[in-house]
Parts: sequence; structure tokens; C-alpha cells
Amino acid sequence: MRLIADVGIIGYPSVGKSTLLTAASAARPKIAEYPFTTIEPVLGMVEVGQGGFVLAEIPGLIGGAHLGRGLGHDFLRHVMRTKMLIHVVDASSASPVSDLTQVNSELTLFDSALAQKPQIVVVNKVDIPEVQPRLAGLREALGNAGINARFISAVTGKGLPELMAEAMRMLNNVTQVKEGVKVPKKVFRPQPRAREISVHKEGETFVLVVPDLERIVSKEGNAGPVIQHQLKRRLARMGARKTLARAGIRPGDMVRCGNFEWKWE
Repeated sequence: MRLIADVGIIGYPSVGKSTLLTAASAARPKIAEYPFTTIEPVLGMVEVGQGGFVLAEIPGLIGGAHLGRGLGHDFLRHVMRTKMLIHVVDASSASPVSDLTQVNSELTLFDSALAQKPQIVVVNKVDIPEVQPRLAGLREALGNAGINARFISAVTGKGLPELMAEAMRMLNNVTQVKEGVKVPKKVFRPQPRAREISVHKEGETFVLVVPDLERIVSKEGNAGPVIQHQLKRRLARMGARKTLARAGIRPGDMVRCGNFEWKWE
């Protein structure tokens, strides 16, 4: 499959991907205050010093994309056709770290190779007044997850020159590695560290608390059999069976994780 761009901009809908592309290049994607404004990749040429690269805004991703939800598989196939990624999260989101984790989880579930693409994590919308008091805490939370993020405002241009320069440097490293040239500098691939599963009882129900799945399990209307099957598989890989066994669960007991509830077998 041919490349559509050197660098792809990914993230949830409405995090500012179109605004970032517009600010960094001559591209003019449609920008509006509703999800899925962009339904096809939009390309722009970014100039950095004497060089440059093709930047693409990839249509927004939602939870369950690996199963085809939203723009689903189209989004993920577009991601495959880039060399590296700029991963944008919204500083005004209720949980930017969870947003970041969920998008990377969707990449992994669709194709494990996607999660290995080099990424620059970008926290956007730092110009919003109500966001500014929480920036220090957000920076600490990302740092605790092992992520060295860049904080920008695509609207005002704050941090954009430095971001594009870093993307150019990383892209050169990626290209050299693919050509077989040994590059001593390590390519940064942000993968938030998984937090432990905990379990407690509410009445006769065993309740699993899984921080890395918070965004999925807290949503209403996601209890379809396919999604539930995927959740059970992910919980098993994360060691939920052992955790529940230590808590004394028996066949026939009820288990709940977020809005999902099922009988233990």
C-alpha cells in the first residue's frame, strides 16, 4: 500500500487536527464544531528550514474503531500509510491520558505494528483560559505515564515551529533506519505504562477497576456481544482472571467492569 504522507495527525474527533494542519501548512481542511468533519485524509506540505514533509490529517478515531465503529477500518488503514504520527489530545478533555491510551489501544488491536510507529504526543488547546490551571497536573500525569508531551495551541501557533522541527528530525531518523543506516538516537514510541487491575465487592458482585480501559467501560450503550467479547479477552490478557481468583470468585458469581456485567464461568 502506497504512503499517503510522511507524517499523520491522529486523535479523537474535535481535538484540533484540522486546525493544526491549517496552521502548519497551506492546506485548508474543513473545520467545524462537530465530530467527523474530516472524512478523508487531507494533505499539506510543511516547510522546515531547507527541507519539508507531507503532513496528513487522518479522520478522527473513536473507541471500537478496530471493529469498524465510526470511520473505523478506514481510519486505521490510513494510519498504516504514514511513516510516523503526531498524536493530538485535547487539553480540555476530561481525561487526556485516557484518550491517548484508548487511541493507542485501538491501533494495537487492529494491527500491533501500528502501535510501534514513532509518535510525537501533542497536547493541544493550551490557550483556553479554563485549561491553563490544570496544565501542571496534566504534565505530571503524562510524565507519570512515561510520556514527554509537547504543549501547543494550534489556534495561536504557540509551540508549532518547535513541533514541526521535532517532526522533521524524527522523520529523518525513521527514514535512515529504514534505509539500514545505524542511528544512535533512540526513536521515541510513547506507550503509557499499564496500571494494575484492582477488584472489590459491591454486595454479591465483584467489581473490576481497570484504569487503562476507563474510557471504554464507562460508556453507555457499548454492551453488545462483540464489544463484550473483546473486553473479556483484553481483561484476560491483563491478568483479570488471576486477580478475581485471588479475590475468591466462584463460577456463577457476577462480575462488573464499568457498564459491562456478566456471570463468571
